[in-house]
Amino acid sequence: MASQARSKLKGSSRDKGKEAQPNILEIDDHHRPGFDREVTVRLLSYLAPHRREFTVAVLAMLLSVIANVAGPPLIGWAIDEGIRKGDISILIAGVLFFVGIQVIGFIGFRIQLGNMAVIGQTIIKTLRDQLFEHIQYLSIGFFADYEAGRLIARIISDVNVVREAVTFAAVGSIREVLMLFGIIISMLVINVPLTAVAFTVLVVLLFIANFWRIYARAAYLRLSDSNAKVNAELSEAFTGVRVTQAFARQTFNYQRFAGEINEASRQAGVRAALIAGLFYPTVEMIGGVATGTLIFVGGTLVLDDRISIGVLLAFILYIQQFFYPIRLLAQRYNLLQSVIASGYRIFKLMDFPVEVRDEIVADELPAITGHIRFEDVAFRYSPEAPLVLKDINLDVPAGSRVAFVGHTGAGKTTMVKLITRFHDVTKGKVTVDGYDLREVTQNSLRRQISVVPQDTHLFSGTVLDNIRYGRLKASDEEVVDAAKAVGAHDFIVNLEDGYLTDIREGGAVLSTGQRQLLAFARALLADPRVLILDEATSNIDTQTERLIQRALERLLEGRTSFIIAHRLSTITSADVIVVMDHGKIVEMGSHRELLKQEGVYHQLYTLV
Repeated sequence: MASQARSKLKGSSRDKGKEAQPNILEIDDHHRPGFDREVTVRLLSYLAPHRREFTVAVLAMLLSVIANVAGPPLIGWAIDEGIRKGDISILIAGVLFFVGIQVIGFIGFRIQLGNMAVIGQTIIKTLRDQLFEHIQYLSIGFFADYEAGRLIARIISDVNVVREAVTFAAVGSIREVLMLFGIIISMLVINVPLTAVAFTVLVVLLFIANFWRIYARAAYLRLSDSNAKVNAELSEAFTGVRVTQAFARQTFNYQRFAGEINEASRQAGVRAALIAGLFYPTVEMIGGVATGTLIFVGGTLVLDDRISIGVLLAFILYIQQFFYPIRLLAQRYNLLQSVIASGYRIFKLMDFPVEVRDEIVADELPAITGHIRFEDVAFRYSPEAPLVLKDINLDVPAGSRVAFVGHTGAGKTTMVKLITRFHDVTKGKVTVDGYDLREVTQNSLRRQISVVPQDTHLFSGTVLDNIRYGRLKASDEEVVDAAKAVGAHDFIVNLEDGYLTDIREGGAVLSTGQRQLLAFARALLADPRVLILDEATSNIDTQTERLIQRALERLLEGRTSFIIAHRLSTITSADVIVVMDHGKIVEMGSHRELLKQEGVYHQLYTLV
């Protein structure tokens, strides 16, 4: 089903970039009409695979409605025919019938809730699976613009709203409406004047409920948005806790969180609670007034012998039941507004276009030698943005060692992003062994490329699992060999549990240099044909760098490699050094050749 959700995103990647990308912030847009047909129909489509369970829930719900509507007349009959006439057998029969029908109603209600709970849990699993799969394919730029906390809010909070709606509202709302109609019809059959009293109360309640829903919708949407902002702030604060402590920003961050973000969430929660606290007591008060009025009117009719005590009692019980579905329907309406808003955000995120897509007829890339070519390449990150790369022509033979140098923003990292196809070119093409990268599948390309970034990310789990991340089927011996090759083995065996040490999220128990060494081991184990080192040694001290130089020589041997480094002393042995400036290649050659030219590279090198 997740792949079906992405099917509408498929198409020729050549067309990518011709249309403006949607604004990422529109995903959190709350300014939607009260009822959104498109979102509602799409949400209901998730019920389609559960037709049988849904049908059973509806049938069980009907039993529950019948039990609730039939109860008061049975009690009235037991009182009039049993107590007033002194017939104990009728009284016992009435009580037994009442208890029996309530048991049937309980069973029906239990089956309804049980089936809908199973459906709801299955649907949220489906939605989360689809969202998780889709989000993983979104461009790197998306994650730069959209906070992780908001993504978590979409997958957790918004999906939970959908689950609550399916479990309690999808069939529950039908149940409340049928109960209302059943109660009204039964009251009309029993006595019209008393029913007129109930209708008067109904009109007042509908007016109050309509007035309440206007304010409730805005309040609950504001609460949902404020909670998402809290999630985003918490995610960012905990992820960047090292920087926070390094710059002693704890007090500032606390004041910002407590004084602005969390306070806004508190105010939104208080307003929502006050609105709810005003509505429900009002309904109870009106119910009390209605009951008192009914007792007065009904009591007068009893004194005039126009109705019996049993009829009056049945009406009082109906009035008590009458307010329960109205109260619930008001809640359901608010939940409907929330689920439409949540569904809107979920589907906005689910439909957000994947920037880099495989062609429908994309081929699997065979084993490559690593011959990379840039042919008249130009690139911009969005149709409105300026060109980041211009007129790039570069031919890198297989096995070559290429270094990119230049000032910050020159386009070095963008070049390697195009090689890994994190982005597609705006103009021209990038090929590997003659294959246009846009004509092969991304998985078959990236299986043969390894990237060692400046900021290495390690996952929760053991050292063994993290090194094996790039090649899951590698044996333990192969993992150890890779660690030895890059000089990581010695510090690993000195950890508490060696290779089985749990390094926790982000490698919290390791130093920066140790995390980088594990990244080298991971890249070596993957045995790529193309290797990209993006400032990979910038976080390693001089002693550690010397330790892995020989290992790097082995790692780079026979592979096409691209190295980005501000420390120019680390790339003097490169076959070709490409000097970039403002998105263009301005110089190219070996270290000695470029020094002789006394151009941009000479200036950069002599500044070091």
